[in-house]
Amino acid sequence: MKQKLFFLAVASLAMASCSQDESTDINRGNAIDFRAALGTRAVETTTANLDKIIVTAINKTASNYFTDAEFTKNDAFFTSTPAYYWPSDGSDLSFYAYSPAASDLGATVTINSTTKTLADFSPKANIGEQKDFVTANATGNKNNETTGVALLFKHQLSQIEIKAKNGNEGYVYKVTGVRIGQPVSKGTFDFGTSGWTLTQDKANYLAEYNQAITLGADAQGLMGDGGNAMLLPQQLTAWDADTDASNANKGAYLAVKVNITTKDGARVYPAESVGEFDWVAVAINTKWEVGQKYIYTLDFSDGAGKVDPEKPTPTDPNDPFKPGEDILGSPITFTVTVDEWTDGGAEDISM
Repeated sequence: MKQKLFFLAVASLAMASCSQDESTDINRGNAIDFRAALGTRAVETTTANLDKIIVTAINKTASNYFTDAEFTKNDAFFTSTPAYYWPSDGSDLSFYAYSPAASDLGATVTINSTTKTLADFSPKANIGEQKDFVTANATGNKNNETTGVALLFKHQLSQIEIKAKNGNEGYVYKVTGVRIGQPVSKGTFDFGTSGWTLTQDKANYLAEYNQAITLGADAQGLMGDGGNAMLLPQQLTAWDADTDASNANKGAYLAVKVNITTKDGARVYPAESVGEFDWVAVAINTKWEVGQKYIYTLDFSDGAGKVDPEKPTPTDPNDPFKPGEDILGSPITFTVTVDEWTDGGAEDISM
């Protein structure tokens, strides 16, 4: 089951009107500031938690008016130190805003007249450390001192959440982690076109926790305290367990770290030699779109998926689980025949 949610947020670039100093370059009114009504992260960006934005302005001569200026929240406004002012000749400034900072994203931002990119961005392998990357573009001039310039911030990644449920009372499933396996992991974002150019690099993304979650009939979130994954928009190519059990081609899949027993306590998975928990997987081929949220609900009621494709082929004879194989076989069924009664004879007994 898949659910998609699209998030939008709006911010305004406001200027207060007042008298001008004599100047051919800048208008000495109130400083340029931002008023954000938006809603960063595997904790997603919201109006409440957005406290800093980074802005570059390009002027009429295609020169940077300011570069990567940090505007921080100050009551209803975002202000910078030092302050910047509108050009007094009424010419336009083109604004490119984003959050969080490049240092938090672990990539390089270059914005000038010829290049406007976030280069070689890779989400953190630990899902709890990932960031929600948002951007906005706008144009304004000193005529916007009163009305402000609207900035429409958009989420530029895809948000992924994994849930699971089990309606089969004959089995107990305990979960201590999730993995998003082998999506493309590196790309360059263009602030001008709001598009991504992806590489061929792939990676795994992981969230694990110590307190096991026991699955029930109602779907439960499995992402842990770190929040949902924030990953590059892309068309996934699914892992093919039938032809590529060990996933040499790096197909995409979801995996859950589980312990499976029957309700009477008999061990089902993993083998005792492996430990208390190990990974089970299911292939996915979703197209992740920019700014959309995807919720995957894994239903263990009628099966447990396949053995982790990245598990080494077991050498222990007591571990029967090989990569790509089904965890559970077909449901146990019986054919029933009742024998006819056999005549045991009759006997008269005197009392």
